[in-house]
Amino acid sequence: MPTSPNPKVSMSELSQLEAQLQGELLWDPLHRMLYATDASLYAEEPIGVAYPANTQDLVTLVKWAAQLKVPLIPRAAGTSLAGQCVGNGLVVDISKHMTAILELDVENRRVRVQPGVILDELNRTLAPHGLMFGPDTSTSNRCMIGGMMGNNSCGSHSIRYGTTLDHVLSAQFVLSDGSLVVWGDQDAQAQRASAAADSLEGRIQTQLHAAVSNHLDEIRARFPKPEVLRRNMGYPLDFLASTKLFSEAGQPWNLARFLCGTEGTLALTAEATLNLVPTPKFKGLVASHFDALDEALRAAVIAVDHEPAAVELLDRRVLEATRDNIEQERNRGWLVGDPEAVLLIEFYRDSPQAITRDSEALVKALEKSGLGTAHLHLDAKEMLKAWALRKAGLGLLMGIRGDLKPVTIVEDTAVAVADLPEYIRRFAKILEKHDTKCVYYAHASVGLLHLRPELNPKKRQDVEKMKRIAREVAELVREFRGTLSGEHGDGRLRSPLIEMMLGTEITKVMQQLKDCFDPAGILNPKKILDPLPMDADLRFLPDRRVDAPRTFFSYSEDGDLLRAVERCNGAGACRKLATAGGTMCPSYMATRDEKHTTRGRSNVFRSLLLGEDPNRTWTSDALDQALELCLACKGCKSECPASVDMAKLKSEFLQQRFDRLGTPLANRGLGSPELGYEWAQRFGRLSNWGTRTWLGRKLLSAAFGVDPRRDLPNFARRTLRQQLASRTFQNLESDKEVVLFVDLFTDYNEPELGLMALEVLELLGYHVLVVEHPTAGRPQLSKGLLREARQIAQENVEIFYPFAARGVPIVGIEPSEILTLLDEYPDLVAKDLKERAQTVAKHVALVDAFVGSLLQHSNEKKGRVHLHGHCHQKTLVGNAPVVEALTRAGYEVVSIPSGCCGMAGSFGFQHHDLSMEIGELVLFPAVRMSAAQDFVAAPGTSCRHQIKDGTGRMALHPIELLHRALVG
Repeated sequence: MPTSPNPKVSMSELSQLEAQLQGELLWDPLHRMLYATDASLYAEEPIGVAYPANTQDLVTLVKWAAQLKVPLIPRAAGTSLAGQCVGNGLVVDISKHMTAILELDVENRRVRVQPGVILDELNRTLAPHGLMFGPDTSTSNRCMIGGMMGNNSCGSHSIRYGTTLDHVLSAQFVLSDGSLVVWGDQDAQAQRASAAADSLEGRIQTQLHAAVSNHLDEIRARFPKPEVLRRNMGYPLDFLASTKLFSEAGQPWNLARFLCGTEGTLALTAEATLNLVPTPKFKGLVASHFDALDEALRAAVIAVDHEPAAVELLDRRVLEATRDNIEQERNRGWLVGDPEAVLLIEFYRDSPQAITRDSEALVKALEKSGLGTAHLHLDAKEMLKAWALRKAGLGLLMGIRGDLKPVTIVEDTAVAVADLPEYIRRFAKILEKHDTKCVYYAHASVGLLHLRPELNPKKRQDVEKMKRIAREVAELVREFRGTLSGEHGDGRLRSPLIEMMLGTEITKVMQQLKDCFDPAGILNPKKILDPLPMDADLRFLPDRRVDAPRTFFSYSEDGDLLRAVERCNGAGACRKLATAGGTMCPSYMATRDEKHTTRGRSNVFRSLLLGEDPNRTWTSDALDQALELCLACKGCKSECPASVDMAKLKSEFLQQRFDRLGTPLANRGLGSPELGYEWAQRFGRLSNWGTRTWLGRKLLSAAFGVDPRRDLPNFARRTLRQQLASRTFQNLESDKEVVLFVDLFTDYNEPELGLMALEVLELLGYHVLVVEHPTAGRPQLSKGLLREARQIAQENVEIFYPFAARGVPIVGIEPSEILTLLDEYPDLVAKDLKERAQTVAKHVALVDAFVGSLLQHSNEKKGRVHLHGHCHQKTLVGNAPVVEALTRAGYEVVSIPSGCCGMAGSFGFQHHDLSMEIGELVLFPAVRMSAAQDFVAAPGTSCRHQIKDGTGRMALHPIELLHRALVG
């Protein structure tokens, strides 16, 4: 067992707590590093992390913490931008177990949920009933109701749906003494009755009412003016001041709503009952382009008068960042030219005619005012792409390469919409004074732009500038009677400015309320009140020199390895579930364990590289444990907004670790299969039989960790190369040439695929060239044998460069092999070969996609194909080319919305159970539901193996289907 991480808490005290919980309690070094930060600039190791299983566990945690005076740090998805989830106490992570939708009342449009329910998962459940939860944050595929309540989240459509506070009907809370309360609407009589109780709840009700009653004028004078629709600064006393107890036209007194935006500093949420709204009947989106930011802001003021559901701003910097992200580059097709800013203006209406009428009226109004260079009415497919790009904006900005980052300081200020153009003009003057550029984007409809000054938090000079900008902007916001936070909260970042914004009187009132709610100060201390300095516990230590380690891969685009790791900003896109679509992160999708996210692994990596001895990074068992279940699917390279390539980082770690601790036999054997393949193929029948015997399975398990339940692929009687040696090639005089890359698995296991590819290419008039070359090095990369992989890469670059230099395509059958030339080679070969490697990469293609680009559409119907794309294919080149190829050949293609199949090369052979769990998320059920007469296709050899093991269905390579359609 690990030693106690905090001298204030003994091992026995932690063990006693662990025994009382139905959930888990972990305090080892790995989990302390995992939970040291969120999506903010801050980092501080906690005592550990608790995963409560239910409300009783929350009660147990609170009572234990109160007894020992240990801070509790509540956490949902951990996407907080202001450091709300960072602290030296015990993290309470409700995201793993408290995820149930408890009760749905469709007739009355309400739902009761636990705090760990993900917003998109909730809305997927509600969609068949024509309902949804109104607030829609950009992190909707991983943010949770508990976190949304803690921050009073809003989202892009808040002009229509308001904030989370507006949709909370009632909630159950655990108070700081461990008592449970359910708070909802109360009239004056009910409030007085609650206040009369001899309990913590009674004292809270009494003091809250007195606080508002005694300071009503000051509250109304100090909090943002009514036209500021988003307000999340301090405790929402202005909400209580607007209730019926103090205003005849107000809402009912409701402490569940009051607690929205208090960041877990006053109580822990156990469950909540939410108001639901009907889903929009029809949607329309206008994308207006502008040559100047000021034009876009003035246009936003006009747009608001046309009753839109959303008006979102994207500036040039955000749009430029999309070019460097594989997934978002595919979402740029609707953009016209190179605008300085774009407004996405969405309408919700009851008919398509109303959408057309109102969107055209808006465009006419903008054109009449001389605003905008283009106003596009996007179709349904373009709308999805535009919103996907908008939602990725935050992560894209936070992952920009280099040390100069658009940082969170004043990124959540809000003013009245009418004040926005003048406010931004004045704001720009402050930045000009400090010689600082800025990014502008987000919610123009409600006067909230996410303004991100570009600073280097690694420099003390810029940290001091950050503090000066924060104070000067706060003074400007106060002048406009706006708010420092519209939805991201105060946390550690903005809390030092609260007293300046709200005044000493209100700050003292809030402190008295905090003391009443939480006398022991255990609930998320140092947030909102009694703050630490703004620059305390930054995740980057200003002016500290960190020597970059020598590496096998080049990280020149980022600068070095550390900066490649630091691209992870904590946005948490890797925490989405399989139902959200995409590939990243398959092991997290199956386990819901933070250590299996790209973010978690990056946090551990960064923590070690910035530690006292960075060399310990490579011998760290914690990092080894975090990376063990990384499938190297590469989903993060495209789906992570920061494009973190965890597969590459894992390969680097393994080679560095093996250099210091030795290479395990399993990695050596599975990472260099060529020699074993050659000998096994010579005795093919014996090899195929032997690996399926009890003794063979036992030996494979002992030597290489292969699960006995797995069958190894069969070896062919004759390899592809052996068969090609006696084959007569066609089209020798053709001026159309193509090189066929012969990968290890096609050569030894499935040579018939190579022959089919050859026949199809020759049918299309190509002279197919097959040259001697080594394998691509994919097994070596996967198992951390980078020296061998580099040698292979350099040899292949020398072999294939002459063909690429004269424009000859290089096509391959197995995606993981051929795409290695495209992806890893340029960063793996020696510097003097980099340009040649890049030339080779530009001429690499999957054979099915290459064939598809040459076909005309066939009118003959060949059948339905259920297609599962290979992970590397989806990440690096996309699924669209193979879908197009099969469609042109006459097939009806149904793309299975699966991520990784779970096999991932040798991973599934060594981790059978998790591999099958991943397959069961989406892929296996989809295959089982397909009709018996339909085809199932998968380009990856391990994917086809996994489909057979998991469903009994035989999946085909797309080249087999193309061969059937073209050759017969």
